[in-house]
Amino acid sequence: MSQAAQILGKVEYREGDGPMIVIRPGPIEVETTEMDAMLSWTDEDTHGAATMPIADFQRYVAAGAIRLQG
Repeated sequence: MSQAAQILGKVEYREGDGPMIVIRPGPIEVETTEMDAMLSWTDEDTHGAATMPIADFQRYVAAGAIRLQG
């Protein structure tokens, strides 16, 4: 089950061994497991998705960079 959230601050993820990529502020959908958080968003005609360790996701929420809704 996904949950609505909002990116309010600097949130980054890494694709493989590549550089850190910033997720733009705005609405996202989040699905979590014991290990990971999957974030998805839409930028006009483009859909984006990122997976990060659950500890990183929880750190962003605790810092106020991601606000869960509902």
